[in-house]
Amino acid sequence: MSLVIFPRRNLEPKESKPYHLLLNSHLVQRVYLNELEEAADNSIGVGIVQLVVERKSRTAVKARQLIEQAKQQLTDARTQQEIIEFIETVVIYKFPRLSREEVEAMLGLDVIRNTRIYQEAKEEGKLEGKLEGKLEGKLEGKLEGKLEGKLESIPGFLKLGLSLEQIAEALKLEIDVVRQAAEKQSS
Repeated sequence: MSLVIFPRRNLEPKESKPYHLLLNSHLVQRVYLNELEEAADNSIGVGIVQLVVERKSRTAVKARQLIEQAKQQLTDARTQQEIIEFIETVVIYKFPRLSREEVEAMLGLDVIRNTRIYQEAKEEGKLEGKLEGKLEGKLEGKLEGKLEGKLESIPGFLKLGLSLEQIAEALKLEIDVVRQAAEKQSS
């Protein structure tokens, strides 16, 4: 199923003959953001999608409402921080001539960023990012080390008279990898 999103019903193209079969099938659903008012009142996600197409004159008001909604509905500080930053990003793209500080002031984010909960969530996010990076680095190093060890054992298996297929099966490697390693060894 596909979804076609229009800011308002009157923005849907009038000429739809080329797409008639597709648009009138059960595979495509049309959504008009201005008709989702009830859902937007409860859903931060729908509200953010609406923010993308909101008139510039109403963007700041809508964004502040969404930020307040995020603060009230989301209990996880990190998720709350990420949603607020996403809302800020949408506004930055809508007002490319404004500085980040001007956008923060428009949305009242300068006040939020000075709160203890925001600072703790930010530090927690940084720490998790560092830990993930270290773990990924160690895992990559470990995998590279294992592969290197397997590749170094190939000449010994060849001397024992094993075929490339047997070596690949024993080392759980692709035959092409074993073949390349064997060719490097012989040259």
